[in-house]
Amino acid sequence: MSSTAWSAHASQEGNALAACTRLGLAEDERVRGLAESLIEWQWPDGGWNCDVRASGRRSSFHESLAPTWGLHEYAEATGDGDARSAARRAAELLLAHRLFRRQSWPDEGAPIHPSFVVLHYPPYWHYDVLHGLLVLSRMGLATDPRASDALDLLERRRLKDGRFRPGAYWWRPHTRGRQANGGVDPGDGPNAEVVDWGRSAPNEMITLNALRVLRAAGRL
Repeated sequence: MSSTAWSAHASQEGNALAACTRLGLAEDERVRGLAESLIEWQWPDGGWNCDVRASGRRSSFHESLAPTWGLHEYAEATGDGDARSAARRAAELLLAHRLFRRQSWPDEGAPIHPSFVVLHYPPYWHYDVLHGLLVLSRMGLATDPRASDALDLLERRRLKDGRFRPGAYWWRPHTRGRQANGGVDPGDGPNAEVVDWGRSAPNEMITLNALRVLRAAGRL
């Protein structure tokens, strides 16, 4: 961890590190370089932030979750102690906030952001309590008492049939090539998907991940 407050899009490197590690590429020097960069960029509070206006004291949960996952996966695959320590410091940041709560007065205890307590899939680089819990469960931390508020919230989102639906979504339908107003739509914009992940109906991936989390926490 550097004493410099790096402003970096660490979520990109974190997702790449996790994916490459799960694909069996942890020993590749380029993958090792991703892990080393994330460790170097980690802020003193345990997270990461891409905002050049940030003070250097407070990380972004959006930027911090993917690096936490990636460094954990890398440490599991390689035994790298620095990566493991960095992942645990980041997990401690989430747990210190009970995954979604403010710590400062006068809003102490309130959600850090309304989107944190809403379920989404796919998350891309965004944070919410389900994806925070999912990463912590992979790290064996779902039973930490500080995760209980987020687990309670997740259980309240469960439908009577046992499934879960998205409360909001970050993706939008892929439109390139479709005829629009007599012409071809020129582009898709960010997070355009050819897969219909679902908008309001129960979502298979949210349900799968929520059940994984609840089982890891001993709530199933």
